[in-house]
Amino acid sequence: MLELAIAAFLIALNGVLAMSELAIVSSRKSRLKAMAADSRAGAHVALRLADDPGRFLSTVQIGITLVGVLAGVFSGAAFSEMLSDYLREVGLSPFAANTIGYTVVVGLITYFSVVVGELVPKHFALRNPERIACVMAPPMHLLSRVAAPIVWLLDSSTRLLFRLLGGDSSKATAVTEEEIKSLVAEAATAGVIENDESRMISAVLRLGDRPVRSIMTPRTDVVWLDLDEPLEDIIASLRECNHSLIPVARGEIENVIGVVKVRELLGPALAGETLDLESHLHQAPVVPDTLDALDALQVLKDADVPMALVHDEYGHFDGVITPADILNALAGAFPTGEDEEEPAAVRREDGSWLIAGWMSSDDLCEQIGVVLPEKRDYETVAGLVINRLQHLPVTGEKVDAYGWRFEVVDLDGRRIDKVLATRIAVDDDDTG
Repeated sequence: MLELAIAAFLIALNGVLAMSELAIVSSRKSRLKAMAADSRAGAHVALRLADDPGRFLSTVQIGITLVGVLAGVFSGAAFSEMLSDYLREVGLSPFAANTIGYTVVVGLITYFSVVVGELVPKHFALRNPERIACVMAPPMHLLSRVAAPIVWLLDSSTRLLFRLLGGDSSKATAVTEEEIKSLVAEAATAGVIENDESRMISAVLRLGDRPVRSIMTPRTDVVWLDLDEPLEDIIASLRECNHSLIPVARGEIENVIGVVKVRELLGPALAGETLDLESHLHQAPVVPDTLDALDALQVLKDADVPMALVHDEYGHFDGVITPADILNALAGAFPTGEDEEEPAAVRREDGSWLIAGWMSSDDLCEQIGVVLPEKRDYETVAGLVINRLQHLPVTGEKVDAYGWRFEVVDLDGRRIDKVLATRIAVDDDDTG
C-alpha cells in the first residue's frame, strides 16, 4: 500500500506541475494586471513568471522530469515485481511472468500519468488559467529559486541553441489586430458579446485603415448652394434640404468657398430679412482623400464646423466628410428621410445578391463573405468591377473575381448603379 500511495503522489505532483505550467502560459496579462491591482494574492508573482517564460519553463521541466523518472523507476520496480510474483504463483513461467508483469505495470503507469498527470490538470488550467496561476505562482517561484543553478543552466542552454538555429528567444508581447479580431469572433460565437457589437468592433478596427475617400459623401451626392443663382432658387433649395451644413460654391461645386449652418439662416428668414449667405460662411478644413478616417475624425473635432472638404492629389473637389459619415461606417447607414433609399445589398431567393454600386468594398466583404485583397485601388463595388474590366462597363457585362460573378444590371449614366453578385465555383474564379 505504501508503494501505491507513493506512485499516486508522484502522478498527482506531475499533474500539479503540468497544470501550473499551462495556467501561467495561458493567462492573459491584462487579467493578471487587473488582479494585481485588486491586490489578489499571487498575481504579482504570476506576472513576473509570465514575463520570464524561459526561466519558468525550465523550472517546471526540472520538476516534471524528476517526478517522471522517480515514478517510472520506483513504480516499475515495485509493482512489476509484485505482479510477476503473482503470475508465477498462478503457473506462468518466470520469463512470461516478468515480461507480462513489466508490460502491464508500464502501461498502467503511462495511462494514469497521461490522464491524471497531464490531461485532466491541463483541462482545469484552461478553464480558469488566471486564478490557478495566482495560486500556483508562489510555490513555482520558490522552486525556481531553490533550483536556481540548474534553472540558469537549462535556460541559458535553451537560449543559446535557439540563437544558433536562427530564432529569436525573446517573447513577442505585442497583440496583433488579427488576434483581437479572433477574440471578438470567439466571444460573439460564445454569446459573450452580441453580433452587432462584434460587427461594430470590427468596423472600429478597420476604420484606422480606411482612407477618407472610402467613407465620404462623393461630390455627385453632395447638396450645395450656388451663390450665382437667384436668391429665390437658393431659398427653394434650402426648403428642400434637410442637412444642417451645406457647402457653398460659385458657379460650380469645384469652387467651394465655405459652409453655411442652416440654423443660422433660420432667424433672418423668419424675420423677413434679406438672406446674405456670404455673411454666414464658415471655413471648412480641406483634407486629402488618402487621409485615414481616424485622422479625419480628429480634424473634424478641431474644425469650426464639423465638415471637411475632400480633395484628390490634383486638388479637385471629391466630396465632403462629416461625423455622420464616420458613424455610418461604424454602425451602418441611417435613413436620411429624403427618399425611400434602397438597402445597399439585398439577398435574392436564389442566393445571389443585388448590390448598390456605391457600397463600400469593406461592407461587401462583411455582407456576402467575399475575400478581397487587403491592398486594393478601389473603395466601392463599382470600383471593383471597373478595376477588373479596365474600362467603363455597359449593362449586362460580367466579371468573375474572388469566387463571385459580378454582373452590371443597371447604369445611371456612366455610373454603375446596381450589380448582381453570384457565387461561382472556385475553378471558374479569375483571381489574376
